[in-house]
Amino acid sequence: MFDAVESLTLDLLEWIANGERSYDEVMDAWRTSCPRFPVWEDANDRGLVAKQLVDGRIVVKVTPSGLALLEQRNPPPRSRAM
Repeated sequence: MFDAVESLTLDLLEWIANGERSYDEVMDAWRTSCPRFPVWEDANDRGLVAKQLVDGRIVVKVTPSGLALLEQRNPPPRSRAM
């Protein structure tokens, strides 16, 4: 069964994967001081996201491990043969 942090972690990964996000933007949206919902910290600790310097600014990207988790939880639809 999914717990709340796992579900929110998947939301974070999907949000980052849908477009380039600056570190500041991610921190504004996902940083929390609540010990029950350490979504950003958990994603970092698990190696699901990484910070990179791109054109002089820090951006956050989903790592291959994060993409694999997203695909595992949300597999692409199978195409039907016609």
